[in-house]
Amino acid sequence: MSPDRGGALFDPPVALASLSGRSDAEWAEGGGPFAGCAFLGGIALDDATRRAARSMVERDRTEFLPSDPLAFVQRQLRAMEELPIRAGVNVRSAALAPIEDAAGRCQDHDAILEINAHCRQAEMCEAGAGQALLDRPEKLCRQVEAATATGATVSVKVRAEVDGVELPTLAAKLERAGADAVHVDAMDSEHVVGEIADATGLFVIANNEVRDAESAHEYFRYGADAVSVGRASDDPDVLAAVRRATHEWFQTGAKP
Repeated sequence: MSPDRGGALFDPPVALASLSGRSDAEWAEGGGPFAGCAFLGGIALDDATRRAARSMVERDRTEFLPSDPLAFVQRQLRAMEELPIRAGVNVRSAALAPIEDAAGRCQDHDAILEINAHCRQAEMCEAGAGQALLDRPEKLCRQVEAATATGATVSVKVRAEVDGVELPTLAAKLERAGADAVHVDAMDSEHVVGEIADATGLFVIANNEVRDAESAHEYFRYGADAVSVGRASDDPDVLAAVRRATHEWFQTGAKP
């Protein structure tokens, strides 16, 4: 069931967005004083996405490639138990069973399982995961259904400005499939955040160039429930500025 728009999946409503090969529990600890959630990963779960990740590493991309990805997820979630921040795990898979397994582990730790329909690297798309899922909404919805069947809280990370993809329509389908949240990389189309918020009751996390009060408040004006910081997630000055901005918006009623 989707949360009430006035509720929250995490507090404060600032998330650390996953960065391939960097976002583990140690990384999350650095942002703990400023954020309410840290999305670890992304982690390739099945054979197809792991092959894709290896190919990406060969051309100098940074990726997590543990020998056992589910054991890696379990270790990271255990490490996160010591931190004052909710865990999320961003996963990539073309198969359903590994998503269900990872979601079960997230459920055990009150963590958010985030399905990656965002990665646009050619190898990952050719494997049938990442951004390729935006063009296959039925498959993406089946992944959501498999994850929610475990009782886990489920988010889907999506990307705007993909030809032929209407994100508000897709988000409504994801909501019907049982998703709790949608994590939107708005690219240069910030207005899509408002369109999704208007079309669904999903918890909307807005992402892309969130670095200060101006950028955070812009997304909140569109109806975002939270914002996430990506590349600057290891910069305490940026995180502090975004944290102050969310406090101003939600706690003091200052909505310039």
